[in-house]
Amino acid sequence: MLIWSPKGRAAAGVVASALFIVFFFLPLAVILMSSLSQQWNGILPSGFTLNHFVNALHGAAWDALLASLTIGFCASLFALLCGVWAALALRQYGVKTQKWLSMVFYLPSAIPSVSVGLGILVAFSQGPLQMNGTLWIVLTAHFVLISAFTFSNVSTGLARISADIENVASSLGASPWYRLRHVTLPLLMPWMMSALALSLSLSMGELGATMMIYPPGWTTLPVAIFSLTDRGNIADGAALTIVLVAITLLLMMKLERIAKRLGHK
Repeated sequence: MLIWSPKGRAAAGVVASALFIVFFFLPLAVILMSSLSQQWNGILPSGFTLNHFVNALHGAAWDALLASLTIGFCASLFALLCGVWAALALRQYGVKTQKWLSMVFYLPSAIPSVSVGLGILVAFSQGPLQMNGTLWIVLTAHFVLISAFTFSNVSTGLARISADIENVASSLGASPWYRLRHVTLPLLMPWMMSALALSLSLSMGELGATMMIYPPGWTTLPVAIFSLTDRGNIADGAALTIVLVAITLLLMMKLERIAKRLGHK
């Protein structure tokens, strides 16, 4: 095929690089320049300042950052716990049953986040489980939206662990609880950390469902960015976007490094 020839590979590399620059690098570069711009009336900013980043680390913007981190970690840890439990439980069933039950976990990822937010708002605005206006309704929405990805990562890791390892532990007299703590979970830990990193990044950037249900005092970074840009404060919104991207990337890199370290043990 043409793509496997030297010229084909070179052409594919050029196209991939061009697409990366146009759809990823340039938008980030524009956001970065906007966050540093003192005034932007022409093709390029007429001056640069760090005041927008100062604003992004004080007052309501700082509260939004703390809210995003709190919601992200709490929802991701709970999703990880449920994902591990579900993946381990599904191993006890046959292939067909596993397939149908897995679809239940993957279903939220196929539903638009706005629909998920509306459904949760309607379901928990009255009755015995009324959570409207509280932090719990936001945590519930984020958990529903990220649980499918956590379950998928953990299931993939569990499928790569040979059953012979656990069988050997059982033959040596290990109880199911001991086998889980000292054999299965340590082997599964790299995929668990990767699932946590992915869930955290998805939660940190979630906007659609959060816009419909967030209570006063729990404005997340994406909601704060949307509010700033909607009011015409593009520069402060851009600075807050850079902060969101930087913190999310740093957290993902740290968690992925931990996952690789655990995978080499």
